[in-house]
Amino acid sequence: MGQASIIQTLAELEANGRAGVLCTIIETNGSTPRHEGSKMLVFADGSFVGTVGGGEIENRVRETAMQALKDGKSRVLRYNMIDPSRGDPGVCGGTVEVFVEPFLPQPTLVVVGGGHVGKAVAHLAHWLGFRVAVSDDRPEFCTPEANPDADMFYPVPMAELPAQMQINPYTYFVLTTRGSAVDVAGLPALLASEAPYIGVIGSRRRWVTTRKALLDAGVPEEQLKRVISPMGLELNAETPEEIAVSILAEIIMLRNAGTGKSMDIE
Repeated sequence: MGQASIIQTLAELEANGRAGVLCTIIETNGSTPRHEGSKMLVFADGSFVGTVGGGEIENRVRETAMQALKDGKSRVLRYNMIDPSRGDPGVCGGTVEVFVEPFLPQPTLVVVGGGHVGKAVAHLAHWLGFRVAVSDDRPEFCTPEANPDADMFYPVPMAELPAQMQINPYTYFVLTTRGSAVDVAGLPALLASEAPYIGVIGSRRRWVTTRKALLDAGVPEEQLKRVISPMGLELNAETPEEIAVSILAEIIMLRNAGTGKSMDIE
């Protein structure tokens, strides 16, 4: 695949909300398998198009690309191509530098339930840079007038969301529904998705009731462990706005592998 085609494929990935890592040779010295500007695009499943040299060097670059997908960080790789006995990935005689750059989709936060707390969550998520979707099976709660900070609206039952929208590892679900029955009907469909966060509002008692109903319906225990309920960090939050802060703080903590503890900065 030519360099222009790789860039076009990357643009298509971004347009479709998918992740990829662009690996580009930025400097060479001496004899190397590929020239400066050569590119390889690595997909989230580990497959790739293009090449930065083939063989062991390409395997190492691809492994690093997969790490970059996880942590979202760019890096520069430097390889000597002289002596494999010293760990070099080749014997061409030169050196290669490769810039590894992850392209991650804008995260999407889906608020299921367009009431007061859902509206506050949508507002804060929009301010934090998420694409915001609101879903509610009551159409009057799922409009631009009811939730002006949302980008997308899905006035359908929760169980229909996977068929209506793209759900990927950058999609976060916040369930602020009106009751356990709504959660029981919709959660199995969400649990079958790639979503990394599925949070449910309410007391522990409500979750005990919801969890029992889901187990009785045949949802495996392992799947239910993915649900966070009650969701949000412990802030003694009371107002919808305070609750929204606790929920988004938890999502940011999990996205960034934080601890939720007070910062200790010297």
